[in-house]
Amino acid sequence: MDIPGLDPARLALLLQREMPFGKHQGTVIANLPANYLHWFAREGFPRGEIGQLLALMYELDHNGLRELLAPLRADGKNQKP
Repeated sequence: MDIPGLDPARLALLLQREMPFGKHQGTVIANLPANYLHWFAREGFPRGEIGQLLALMYELDHNGLRELLAPLRADGKNQKP
């Protein structure tokens, strides 16, 4: 599926970057629960790359597009051990 304006490299980062703080510290952003993402959407995303990735993951989740990450998960090389 090709979505205009969606950078595949940004999707790959969702499977690589971990939450650096909070209740889900150490969890890969793509694995964060929906309610946590929705909380950030209500309260405000942090600045910087983490905030941008959280916002992207929220949009994917909110629009039922988490399956876009499936090919990257199956690839295996975009996941932390």
